[in-house]
Amino acid sequence: MTDVYRRPAKLEPWQDPKELPYVQIEGVSKKFGDFAAVDDVSLSIYRGEFFALLGGSGCGKTTLLRLLAGFEQPSAGRIMIDGLDVAGIPPYDRPVNMMFQSYALFPHMTVAQNIAFGLHQDRLPRETIRERVAEVLELVQLARHGHRRPHQLSGGQRQRVALARSLVKRPKLLLLDEPLAALDKKLREQTQFELVNIQEQVGVTFIIVTHDQEEAMTMASRIAVMDHGYIVQTGTPSEIYEFPSSRFVAEFIGSVNIFDGLIVESAPDHAMITSEDAGCDLFIGQGVSAAAGTPVGVAVRPEKMQLSKVVPDQGDADQDLNPPSVTNRAHGVVVEIAYVGTHSLYVVRLDSGKPIRVLAPNLTRTTEMPITWDDHVHVAWGPTAGVVLTQ
Repeated sequence: MTDVYRRPAKLEPWQDPKELPYVQIEGVSKKFGDFAAVDDVSLSIYRGEFFALLGGSGCGKTTLLRLLAGFEQPSAGRIMIDGLDVAGIPPYDRPVNMMFQSYALFPHMTVAQNIAFGLHQDRLPRETIRERVAEVLELVQLARHGHRRPHQLSGGQRQRVALARSLVKRPKLLLLDEPLAALDKKLREQTQFELVNIQEQVGVTFIIVTHDQEEAMTMASRIAVMDHGYIVQTGTPSEIYEFPSSRFVAEFIGSVNIFDGLIVESAPDHAMITSEDAGCDLFIGQGVSAAAGTPVGVAVRPEKMQLSKVVPDQGDADQDLNPPSVTNRAHGVVVEIAYVGTHSLYVVRLDSGKPIRVLAPNLTRTTEMPITWDDHVHVAWGPTAGVVLTQ
């Protein structure tokens, strides 16, 4: 018998203690009068990352981006880029470029002239400018559009011109302020993948500001969720979605059902929670960092729930770690349905009175819904589906 040796999985930069942050934000605050737009933020971003600052309007994400660009100066703390403290360094002397939401293309210039503008300002040789412009036009797949003017381009093409203009100066750090906000949904989805591919090709560190959760989840290697000037959680898209650290993060990222309850049993490998919200006991198939008697919320994503007209067996939702008694099983009535093509969204009012959302994939082609309005249904989910929230 031959032993099989597996190569150790490569650590991501943020997991490697030997790796130094490329952008280091240390205790940074920014106040406008008595209002703190950014409040004691510390963050490490590594070389080559596609990092997202995600949050609602007024959370401080754009202010933090402007601090990195040098358009604002911090009231406290410091910002290091590639080991250099950038305090007092003006925007034009920082190894940073910024792509604005509006694109701000010169309408009287051609695409090539728009891209070359910053290089002319830096007084680079004409041949160098010509080579760099041709290089980035090829990169953003606009090589045959260099002679056109902005009004002759589609929204997606103008977005790529703005990106090319930002990249042509070869910045160490590229900041993107809601770069896809002006695009329609289909074009925005297509451009998200284009941006990721371009970022991987050029190897520049990208930091994007967005309020669109799906956009951040699609493009970013890691996400920092912001609220009222604070960073409330940092992690990979899957960590943020599957293991939110608080009720705010769980509700902000995607759709979620949260059941309020009380821990009645807390063991190293499981927890039991009683919940009037759910109308049943909730079993969590892992230990939680809270003692019996602690009030908590249990977050369950709609796609992790199963809907049925018949009483489900205890093992239907999850074959692992099934508790000895019936838990994670609720009953209710369908009050709303939304057919979205790939799946259907059901709003179910539980017997407790709480409305919840359940997603069901549309696996067969049919015009008749197997479950319809006013049907009495059973909702089930497995012991690994719920996340306990103590905040």
